[in-house]
Amino acid sequence: MRTQKRCLGYVAIVVDDYDRAIEYYTDKLGFTLVEDTPQPGKRWVVVTPHPESDCNLLLAQASGERQQGFIGDQCGGRVFLFLQTDDFWRDYTAMKEKGVHFCQQPREEEYGWVVVFEDLYGNRWDLYQNALP
Repeated sequence: MRTQKRCLGYVAIVVDDYDRAIEYYTDKLGFTLVEDTPQPGKRWVVVTPHPESDCNLLLAQASGERQQGFIGDQCGGRVFLFLQTDDFWRDYTAMKEKGVHFCQQPREEEYGWVVVFEDLYGNRWDLYQNALP
C-alpha cells in the first residue's frame, strides 16, 4: 500500500515587480531562485528558503488595481509567514546586515527564539528557531 505525502507546495505572495522581488528574496533573505519561466502575460517565479524545502514562495506580480491593493497586506497586518531556521543568530545577523527591517528585538520564548521582520512590501514574518528538546 502506497503512503501519500501531502504538503504545501507553494504559497503565493503578491509583488509589484518580479525582478525587484527576486532581488530582495535572494539577496536580503538568502532564498534560492528555483524557477523563472515566462508565460503569456506573466512569469512563473519561484523562490525557496532552502533547495530541499517542500514549501516555496510563488512571486505573483499584481495584475490590476484590486491585486495591487494586497501588496504588503496579505494577512491584514498580522504575521503572514514563518521562516524557520536551524541557527537563529546566524540568520538574524546576516539579514540585519543586509538591511532587513526588524520590527522588534529578538526574544526568547518557551518554544525558542523569535523576531518579527517585514519584507520589501511590509508583509510581516517571524524568523524563529525551535528550542532543542
